[in-house]
Amino acid sequence: MGVLPWVWWYGLRRHSSYPLGSLTEAGTNTVFGFMRAYVLIALWEVRPSLGGYAVADAITFCFITQALIGPVQIFGGLDLAERIRNGDVAIDLYRPVGMQGWWLAEDLGRASASLLLRAGPPLIAGSLFFPFRWPGALNLAAFAVAVPLAVAVGFGMRYLVAMGMFWLHDDRGLNAVTLVMSLFFSGMILPLVVFPGALGTVARSLPWAAQIQVPADVFLGRHTGLGLAGALGFQAGWAAVLLGAGALATRAARRKLVVHGG
Repeated sequence: MGVLPWVWWYGLRRHSSYPLGSLTEAGTNTVFGFMRAYVLIALWEVRPSLGGYAVADAITFCFITQALIGPVQIFGGLDLAERIRNGDVAIDLYRPVGMQGWWLAEDLGRASASLLLRAGPPLIAGSLFFPFRWPGALNLAAFAVAVPLAVAVGFGMRYLVAMGMFWLHDDRGLNAVTLVMSLFFSGMILPLVVFPGALGTVARSLPWAAQIQVPADVFLGRHTGLGLAGALGFQAGWAAVLLGAGALATRAARRKLVVHGG
């Protein structure tokens, strides 16, 4: 086995070391899912078929977002930022693998652990207590592809924020801006389909939409045929752009940090 699969495996083991804590977080996500679901029910009673969603679609979307909070890491950054601050990043640069690849593999392990321990309870609870729309076999298979792509997009953005530490020496401002953008433009607060006019068009074109809105629509079966391929391609395209930008930022940071090969 190569180095990166081992990094993924140890990332999975590390982030599944405290299953009770993960289940507690899943319970919190489920409770907030119930609160959001009742708000959405009230909204859809006033505006039936808002954004082309039935009330069951909106409720299902709500619990999908709660299930994906952990895997796509909407509310968190990378430990890499602290390593850049205290100088431990030098160890990352000495490793016999690329720094970005190492951290991507570790983050995929974290996301796998979160998916196993935190995603199930919100979906199960939502399906038991509310009208819920489960996907067919094809959409479930597509959703299994959409989630890793969403994780890759989220990692790409968080990696760029962490790399900003090489120049800013403090990531709190970038993290605050990124958090607001992630909450508003990913679909975390409301489905992007309810955003009106040009705002909705722009929101659905930004990379944050690839984190929540696209996987949720794949789950709901709103994409079929070429549309489904296009939705997954949208995610893959943004993942490639962000990872490419991360590679360029890594190269620039290495040039900034390393002097005379030291």
